[in-house]
Amino acid sequence: MPVLLFLIDTSASMNQRTHLGTTYLDIAKGAVETFMKLRGRDPASRGDRYMLVNFEDVPFGIKAGWKESHATFMTELRNLQATGLTTIGQSLRTAFDLLNLNRLVTGIDNYGQGRNPFFLEPAIIITISDGNKLTSTGGVQDELHLPLTTPLPGSELTKEPFRWDQRLFALVLRIPGNASVEPEPLGGVPPDDSPITPMCEVTGGRSYSVFSQRMLNQCLESLVQKIQSGVVINFEKTGPDPPPLEDAPAEALKSGPQPWHCCHKLIYVRPNPKTGVPIGHWPIPEAFWPDQNSPTLPPRSAHPHVRFSCLDSEPMVIDKVPFDKYELEPSPLTQYILERKSPHTCWQVFVCNSAKYSDLGQPFGYLKASTALNCVNLFVMPYNYPVLLPLLDDLIKVHKFKPTIKWRQSFENYLKTMPPYYIGSLRKALRIMGAPNLLADNMEYGLSYSVVSYLKKLSQQSKIEYDRLIASIGKKPPPEAGMKVRWRGGGISLAQRRDFIQQLQSLSGDAPTLPMELNPKEFQGFQLALLNKGLKPQSFRNPYDIPRSHLLDQLSRMRRNLLNTSVCSLRGQDSDQLHSVPIAQMGNYQDFLKAAPQPLRDADPEQPKRLHTFGNPFKLDKKGMMIDEADEFVTGPQNKGKRPGDSNNMTGGGPKRRRCMSPLLRLGRAYTPPVTPPASPRSDIDMNDEAPEPDLIINHLDQNHYSSDSESDLPSGPDDHQENHTAADLQDLRLGDEEENGPLQAGELLPGIEGGAELVLVDDQPPRYLSPTALKKHIHTETTKVNNELRTLIYKEIRKPGRHYEKIFLLLKQIQGTLDTRLIFLQNIIKEAARFKKRVLIEQLENFLEEIHNRSLTMNHVETL
Repeated sequence: MPVLLFLIDTSASMNQRTHLGTTYLDIAKGAVETFMKLRGRDPASRGDRYMLVNFEDVPFGIKAGWKESHATFMTELRNLQATGLTTIGQSLRTAFDLLNLNRLVTGIDNYGQGRNPFFLEPAIIITISDGNKLTSTGGVQDELHLPLTTPLPGSELTKEPFRWDQRLFALVLRIPGNASVEPEPLGGVPPDDSPITPMCEVTGGRSYSVFSQRMLNQCLESLVQKIQSGVVINFEKTGPDPPPLEDAPAEALKSGPQPWHCCHKLIYVRPNPKTGVPIGHWPIPEAFWPDQNSPTLPPRSAHPHVRFSCLDSEPMVIDKVPFDKYELEPSPLTQYILERKSPHTCWQVFVCNSAKYSDLGQPFGYLKASTALNCVNLFVMPYNYPVLLPLLDDLIKVHKFKPTIKWRQSFENYLKTMPPYYIGSLRKALRIMGAPNLLADNMEYGLSYSVVSYLKKLSQQSKIEYDRLIASIGKKPPPEAGMKVRWRGGGISLAQRRDFIQQLQSLSGDAPTLPMELNPKEFQGFQLALLNKGLKPQSFRNPYDIPRSHLLDQLSRMRRNLLNTSVCSLRGQDSDQLHSVPIAQMGNYQDFLKAAPQPLRDADPEQPKRLHTFGNPFKLDKKGMMIDEADEFVTGPQNKGKRPGDSNNMTGGGPKRRRCMSPLLRLGRAYTPPVTPPASPRSDIDMNDEAPEPDLIINHLDQNHYSSDSESDLPSGPDDHQENHTAADLQDLRLGDEEENGPLQAGELLPGIEGGAELVLVDDQPPRYLSPTALKKHIHTETTKVNNELRTLIYKEIRKPGRHYEKIFLLLKQIQGTLDTRLIFLQNIIKEAARFKKRVLIEQLENFLEEIHNRSLTMNHVETL
C-alpha cells in the first residue's frame, strides 16, 4: 500500500500570478487533483494512502495524516492559503517524521537483524514549490537544512531522516507572469537548480523544472510511473574492472571512474500475485558484526552500501533452497552488464564489515543478467552461499538427510562465520528442505538484553507519540491573547532620533508624548492585552500586508497611537469595527445570548417572563403553553384493555373519569397545544349519568394482539368496548358525511363522548359523524398507511449488516389491523429476510409467528364490524 505525501508550499510567494491568470497555489492544487486522476486509472491505486502537509508549524502543518479520509484530504487541499514563510527544511522533517512514526511500532526496519527488502512501506513525497529563497524567522538561507532535533523516538538509529523505501520528488514551478513567445523545448523536463534538488537525488528521486502547463502534465504522468514498490540501494564497484569485450567500442576502453562504478538506484520488490504482499527469505546483511556485549546499536545509513566484484562467477542455485530475486531499475550499471551479453555468469555482491574477520565480508548474493538480456536481477542468497550451498547439496544428494560427523563439523564451522541474525531465516529454509533439526533451538540471535529492551521501549514510546500526533491533527492554532511587542535588535529606533521628532513636530504640530530616553530591551516579550477577545488584533509587521483600501485608516490609527501613547488611548481597532459583523453571522443570536452577562433575577418571580421576539415572530414556546385537561390523555398512563369498573382504575374510592383525546390530535402528527383557555370540565355526576355509548365507536386498537396477557383474559362484548381511540378516531367523527349528518355548532358536545370536554373547531369546519361504511374505510386506509411506513423501516433494518434485530421486533409490535393482516405482513418480512439470507432472523421471526398463532387461539378475538 504506497503512501503518497504531498508537501505544498504555502509561503506568501505562492500568491504570484502566472500568465494563465492563476496563482502558483491554484496550479499546485490543480496538479494534485490531476495526479490523483491519472493514478486512479491503475487498479493498484485502490490501496493508496494520501497525506497532506504544508509549511505551517507542527502539528498544524499536518492537514491529512494516517487516519484522515479521502474527503478530509480534498477539503484541506482546497482550503490551503499562502500566507507563511518558505520553511521547507522544517516541513520536510515533519513529513519524514510523519512517515516514520509507525515504523518502530511495526518493527519494519528490523534494527540490528539485517535489512529485509520484503518488509517495506513504499512512500513518495511530492513537493510543489516555487523555488524561491528559503525564508524563516531567522533570516534567508542559501542551502536546505533539516532540523537535527526531532520528537520522533529512535531517530538516532538511522543517520538520515528518511528510509530506503521513501523517495522525494519536487515540482518547481517556473511558469512566467508574461506569456513567452519562444517555443517550448522538446524532450524531457530538466531538473531544477533550487536547494531541494540535492535532497531529492539523495533519496533516489529527482526534481522537475516546470515552465508551462504542458510540462506540468508531462511531469505528473512521469511521477505516476515512478510509483513502484521497491527500496533504494547504493551499488559500488570493488576490485578491478572486468576484461573488455573483443568488439567493445573505443569509448568503453578508457580508464578512470565510469558512471556504472557507482549507482544509486531502486530495486523493485514485486508483491506476490496471490496475497498482494511481497514474500522473501533472506536479508541484506548489516554493515557491522553484532556484539552480544554491546549495550547500544551503531546507527545505520538509510541506503545500504552494496559492493559488487567484477570477477565472473558461476551462479549457484539448489532446488530445495529458497532464494530472493529482485529486478534493478534501469541505470548505467544495468546497461553495462546487458551490453556484455553474458547471461550465464554473475558478479558477487558484498556488504563491508558484515563478517567477523573480513573488511569486505562474504558474498550474500550476485548480480546477473536475465536470460533474455532485458533486465538485470539481484539474487539474494544465504550469507556466504559458496560455502553453504555445497554443504546442503551434499546433505540432500549424498547423505540423504543423514549428516555424518564430518559434515556436521563443516556445518558448525560455517555457522561461526555467519552473522547470528541469519539463524531464523536459515531455520525456515531447512524446514522447507525437510531437515528441521540441524539447528539447535537455543542459538542466540546476536542482540544483547539491553538492546532488546531498548527497542521494546522505543516501540512503546513511538506508539504514544503516534497517538498524540494523530489526536492533534486537525486542530486549529490557538488565537493570540494579545499583541506581542518584539525587539528587533540592539539598534536605536527611528522614533528615538531627534531629527525624526523635529520633522514629526513640523508636520503635525503636536509634540509626541514619548520619553526621550528609552531602553529597547524593557519591552521585550511584553504583550498588550485586548479588551474585546472576539476581535482579531491588527498586528501588521509589514506595510505590504495592509489592504490598499485600508491604507488611510491604518495611517491615521498609527499616527493617533504614536502621538497619544497613554494606556487608555492606545487602540488596535477603529470604533466602527467594534460593531462590524459579517452578514453570515448576523442571525446568530444564540451565541450573542451565551456571551451576554447573566441578567439579574426578576423582582416579581410570579410575573410571566417576556419572550424575546428575535427571529421568527410566529414561533411559539411550547414549554410555556397551557394544556387542556382533556389532553392529559396523551402524557398520562394509558391502561389499555381495562374495563371501567376494574379495581385498578379506581382512584380515591370513586370511578376514574375516562377522557377522550382532543380532536386536534391526528395520527402521525406532533401535538400542538391550543392557545385558547381550557374549558371547565363537568362534574363527575354528569359523567356517570351519561347514556351508554352507541356501537358506532369501535375499539379497533384492541385488534392488535400484542398487548399483555392480562388484556387477553378480559371478556368482550358490544356494550363493554373500551373507548381507547387513536387520534384519528375523533378526527373521523367530525370529518363525516355532510348529507347524512347536520353540522355541529361551536361549543356543542359530541354524543357518546364522556368527560364533557368542549370541542375546539379547527379552520371553522363543522365536525360530523361518519357512517359505518365510511368509518371502516377510513380505519382501513389509516392502518394500511401505518403498516407501509413500518414495512419500509423494517426493510431498511434487514438490509443493514450485523445481527442486531431488536429494533425490528420493536417495529413489529406496532403493526395495526386484523389478525390476517398482521400474519400476511409478517410473512412478507420473512420473505425479505430470506432474500438477504438472514437465517438467524428468519428463525426468530418464525418463532414470533408461532407465538401469534398460540395467542390467537386463546384470545377472544373481536371482529372490526
